[in-house]
Amino acid sequence: MSFPSEPDCSHGGARRPATFLLLAFAAIALQACVAVTGGPPAAALDREQTAKQLVAQADAWDRAIVRKDRAAVEANMAEDFRHIDGSGNTAAKAEFLENILSADLEIDPYSVEDFDLRIYGDVALLCGRTRMTGRYQGKMFTSHYRYIDTYVLRDGKWRVVSVQITKMQP
Repeated sequence: MSFPSEPDCSHGGARRPATFLLLAFAAIALQACVAVTGGPPAAALDREQTAKQLVAQADAWDRAIVRKDRAAVEANMAEDFRHIDGSGNTAAKAEFLENILSADLEIDPYSVEDFDLRIYGDVALLCGRTRMTGRYQGKMFTSHYRYIDTYVLRDGKWRVVSVQITKMQP
C-alpha cells in the first residue's frame, strides 16, 4: 500500500511520510471515536446541560422577583452584583434588592422574547426582551426593554453578576 507523500512544508525540501501517516491515523481514530460513541463529545453535552441549567435558573429568578421571594432572588445573585438601568444609573446588590422587592412595586408575571444564551467558559450571557406590566405606588405601568444578564461560574455555582437593560418603545 502506498500513501501520497506529504506536501513540502520544510525549508530544506525533505518529505516526511511518517508525519503524514501519523496524521492520517489520528483522523481515522477520531472518526472512529465519534462513530462508536454515537453522539457529540462530552464537552458538548456539558454545554447543553449548562445551558438548560442557566435557562431554568433565570426563569426561576424571574418568578421569584414577581412573587417577591427575597431569599430566592438573593440566592441567584453574586455578592458583587451590579445593575445598570435604562437611564444608565447603577445599583449594587443591596439597592437592587430594596428596589425590586419594594412594597410600592407590583410586577405582573411576564415572559421573555428573543431569548439568546451564549456561554464562554465560566461566563454566560443571557439576553432577551421583556414586556412588563404592573403597578408602582398603585399606578399602572408598562415597560418594554432589552436586557443582558451576565452570569459567572464561581465555586461550582452560576450567579448573576450584572444586569443591564435598554428601554424600548412600548
